[in-house]
Amino acid sequence: MTAPTEPPLPAGLTSRPLTLDDAAAVQALIATEEQRDLGRTTVSLDDVVGEWQRPDRDLAASTTGVERDGVLVGYGEVDDGHAFAGVHPDEQGRGIGRWLARWTEDAARAAGHPVLSGQVLAGSPADRLLEARGYQTRFTAWDLELPAGAEVAARPLPAGYTLRPAADADREACWTLLEDAFLEWSDRERRTFEEFGSTTWGRPGFEPWNLRVVAQEGPGGEVVGATFTTITDGDGYVHKLAVRPDRRGLGLATALLADAFAAAREHGAAASRLSTDTRAGARGLYEKVGMVVESTWVNRVLDLAR
Repeated sequence: MTAPTEPPLPAGLTSRPLTLDDAAAVQALIATEEQRDLGRTTVSLDDVVGEWQRPDRDLAASTTGVERDGVLVGYGEVDDGHAFAGVHPDEQGRGIGRWLARWTEDAARAAGHPVLSGQVLAGSPADRLLEARGYQTRFTAWDLELPAGAEVAARPLPAGYTLRPAADADREACWTLLEDAFLEWSDRERRTFEEFGSTTWGRPGFEPWNLRVVAQEGPGGEVVGATFTTITDGDGYVHKLAVRPDRRGLGLATALLADAFAAAREHGAAASRLSTDTRAGARGLYEKVGMVVESTWVNRVLDLAR
């Protein structure tokens, strides 16, 4: 793909497609930005590798890195019609963000996406940049925290259910359940079993406790709920939580959430975190168990056909 010529990169900077070997440099750049903006790191190297190793990813076409003297100072990527980008704080204010915005828009058009979305910290320079480029607000998202030391009592399960680590035989059921739940409100394409697995049980550092399920008791009991939890920078992070629609309202989601927090703490986490947005309508559930909003994000979308 031909790199955009407008706006040009500042003098002394070059760009190139990224490879899996660049994952550590990208994660370090993201961490530097997050430490400044949030005071913590939310994206681990395992997260980056897990997403980039998916069999459907074409990194050469969907990523770009901006370098100064061979050192990565900015990056951009497009995945399923969503843009992700970052610029090292020392290099901000020099036009790299505008160049990356244009690059992601061109890459999304080349891939046939009718719209492109990006999620940025509300009120941040990135938020103002996207607004100036014509991106419209689509929804609001929040990062929530269960503070270190906060106690969430275990929630009893209804009779006939058990909560346990997922077995290998449960993986297809977890894939179906979690993809079904997230696609109730998400606008992305359904991930195949292999794509989903590369970001969960195929994610670097995966341990059996990361993926836990609620199932009906007895041999061959159906999986009706699941969570996927990891630890990043010493804190637990609940990436996914879902209950099958016909079993909602029984308290299974609250039991899974309390169990995820407890499992993370048992494995060394101090605080625990998760993200949600207005589409899911679950913020109230999380606040009821003692979580508090840490940061607010804006999801903006651009019509690429204009």
